[in-house]
Amino acid sequence: MSQPESPETKPVATAQPQKELPKFEKSIADKLEGKFSSKVAIEFVKPTRIRVKVKKEDVLDVARFLRDEIHFDHAESVTGVDYPDQKEIEVVYHLGSYTDPELSKQVLTLATRAPREENPNPGNDSTRLPSLRDIFYSVEFHERECFEMLGVYFENHPDNRRLLLPEDWADLPPMRKDFKIKGR
Repeated sequence: MSQPESPETKPVATAQPQKELPKFEKSIADKLEGKFSSKVAIEFVKPTRIRVKVKKEDVLDVARFLRDEIHFDHAESVTGVDYPDQKEIEVVYHLGSYTDPELSKQVLTLATRAPREENPNPGNDSTRLPSLRDIFYSVEFHERECFEMLGVYFENHPDNRRLLLPEDWADLPPMRKDFKIKGR
């Protein structure tokens, strides 16, 4: 039978050594924090990967800075995540660079969130974000897909219309977690 632990016999937890952040990626994160301080949240810094979260009001300024000062020149992909419990939809831009060799293997994830309507009416409700189309031309079709599949309307996008679904689609956006396939 073992004795109960007393303060004298309790094992002492040793401090885990902190992992050193990759220098190049940390320098990018530091530039963002230096320019935007509390407007950006650096969610992680890993080799060849950085994730930055911003409020929708700040996403245009941060995206312009990433393009003009850091030299990320295109969006490799744009996707969205539905968070019904939080009543938000997150749109995630994966940014890369063709023109800066130092950034050629880097992927910077820029994420922002829009309010989520229970009964969506895409284009006529509050599920809206500013379009990054004028900053990264490559988002044109990706944002259209997020509009159609998640119901996020992109303000100032030159062509917010359906891309994959029929024009007369009247159901919930199909990538929302509460979408149900009829008859199943």
